[in-house]
Amino acid sequence: MADSGPTIETARLILRPTAAEDFDAWAALMADDASHFIGGPQARSVAWRGFISVAGAWAIQGYSMFSVIEKASGLWVGRVGPWVPEGWPGTEVGWAVAKPAYGKGYATEAATAAIDWAFDTLGWTDVIHCIDPENIASQRVAERLGSTNRGPGRMPEPYEEYPVDIWGQTREAWRARR
Repeated sequence: MADSGPTIETARLILRPTAAEDFDAWAALMADDASHFIGGPQARSVAWRGFISVAGAWAIQGYSMFSVIEKASGLWVGRVGPWVPEGWPGTEVGWAVAKPAYGKGYATEAATAAIDWAFDTLGWTDVIHCIDPENIASQRVAERLGSTNRGPGRMPEPYEEYPVDIWGQTREAWRARR
């Protein structure tokens, strides 16, 4: 693994920049039917392009989504973190967790650490989460994080036809809750 960014530890998780050894699990997440809220299901070759984009963002922007590793097993369980592609509707901390990790609170635990990092290290003053209106599980994560639904948003091309609600909160609201 290249040392391309920080490592953050929570009680049960390690958040670190994307590494080559993460790709098989990433591709499996993106191939699963459950990935339809995050652009899937995708062929392995398409998943590779997204994987490389996230990894490359660390080099170009100095931040990106973290790979989330379960401490107890060493398994890759998802991706969580700051994500602001060209034309994005705001400074997002997003998440996607693999099916075997569902229901364990990993998205909330990892997103909490990533939001702290975005506010404290990147100096962000606001954080959003772009969530499909039908994605109830992600809406519940956003609520646990203290974010509220700000209403419909618009994604940049070529995703402008995907429905999305913008959830979010300010740094001040986040810190008041913490």
